[in-house]
Amino acid sequence: MKTLCLAAALLFAAPVWAQSVAINGTLGNKALLIVDGGFPKAVAVGEVHKGIKVVAIQGEQITLEMGGKRVSMRVGDAPASVGSGAGEQLSGNRVVLAAGPGGHFLTDGQINGRVVQFMVDTGATTIALSVADAKRIGLNYQNGQTIQMSTANGVTQGWRVTLNTVRVGDVMVSGVDAVVSPGSMPYVLLGNSFLSRFQMTRNNDQMVLERRF
Repeated sequence: MKTLCLAAALLFAAPVWAQSVAINGTLGNKALLIVDGGFPKAVAVGEVHKGIKVVAIQGEQITLEMGGKRVSMRVGDAPASVGSGAGEQLSGNRVVLAAGPGGHFLTDGQINGRVVQFMVDTGATTIALSVADAKRIGLNYQNGQTIQMSTANGVTQGWRVTLNTVRVGDVMVSGVDAVVSPGSMPYVLLGNSFLSRFQMTRNNDQMVLERRF
């Protein structure tokens, strides 16, 4: 799988369904929180920033209270998302995406409840993600089926897996096929194992996905 070189800015699908938070570091009894990709904010134990409370700091491990739940995170962990629990019921059937520079459709999404950055790729048979992204979201890809993949550097080993859930906007799809590639990828490719479940309409710089099943 060839490496994609894109300079497009990331656009988000509307509506935004959840608040994400990452830990940038610590300053004494303060945690440096990055909320929704913003600038780091030093928040002391017991303080609340944008609805997220810092409960405790132990070395690089920080306990937060967000969305009524306590979450333990470490510095450098992938962002956690409020409102993306497994018990959440979603009824959306429609996703609207806007094209970025170069005409690429980019959107924030979730795989198994973990935030990823998708790029729509109608030429991809399945969702495709890198080993680095798979590790970041905690995907046990090595238990998947091993496959041979052609890359710019020759044939290499990849893995075929089934994702429990894939979410874009208010739409969640279960049991979606994907491949994990050892090569570097700037985005997770949103391929036809997800897209084929939708009626796709494109009008200039807008793409509308209407769920079929």
